[in-house]
Amino acid sequence: MSKEVLPGIKQFDLSGRSAIVTGGSKGLGLAMAAGLASAGANIMLVNRNAEEGTVAAEELSSDFGIKAISFPADITSQEQTEAMAMAAIEMFGKIDILINSAGINIRGPIDEVTPEDFSKVMEVNVKGTWLCCRAVTPYMKKNSSGSIINLASTLGLVGLSNRTPYTASKGAVVQMTRALALELAPFNIKVNAICPGPFLTDMNIPIADTEEGKKFVIGATALGRWAELREIQGAAIFLASDAGSYMVGSMLTVDGGWTAR
Repeated sequence: MSKEVLPGIKQFDLSGRSAIVTGGSKGLGLAMAAGLASAGANIMLVNRNAEEGTVAAEELSSDFGIKAISFPADITSQEQTEAMAMAAIEMFGKIDILINSAGINIRGPIDEVTPEDFSKVMEVNVKGTWLCCRAVTPYMKKNSSGSIINLASTLGLVGLSNRTPYTASKGAVVQMTRALALELAPFNIKVNAICPGPFLTDMNIPIADTEEGKKFVIGATALGRWAELREIQGAAIFLASDAGSYMVGSMLTVDGGWTAR
């Protein structure tokens, strides 16, 4: 076998690497953290709920035999995101992977959603993502390596009524990802985004059994169902590992065929 060809399974190995996952105590964040941990990565879970994060970190350590810690932080705070990055360096010695999964969604017609609602979504989904990227960049530059994975959305690529704050925020994350990918590629830092479709997260449970929700999922996806949380893990491992070494500035859709229509 050519030395240029690595055994497939080795390309996905994350042993010895360290990852920060925001919004990591539940939902897609925890699912992706578990995926990285299953591949050998040590994990810092960043969330606002300290107790919830501690429980999740303990479960990851127990299930996968890796180091996992919880770091409570508000990602909209520059001071706290910088403290997050410093804590990861103190714990692991380096930051190899950042997954920006923390986010919120406020739905409604534009004449019913308030300006405060719009600002809140942008503050968390856009500013929070930007601040976390900013906080880890100096450490990744120092090591001349790293992988940043932003959680955008299929709603950053296509539209949906009654979602102006969320679609605007995720469209911004898409463009932020592209711009930062070009900026950091010379430092051997990969920046990509995952664009999930309809996953049955806490954010989507309120609409799952409504007529709108059923039409949205069954009518819009080729698979005709909600995604299971575990189905985000492969994309995260791929982009974080050597398997995705030539992926830069990509929007990887995991949407059951929604955007294929």
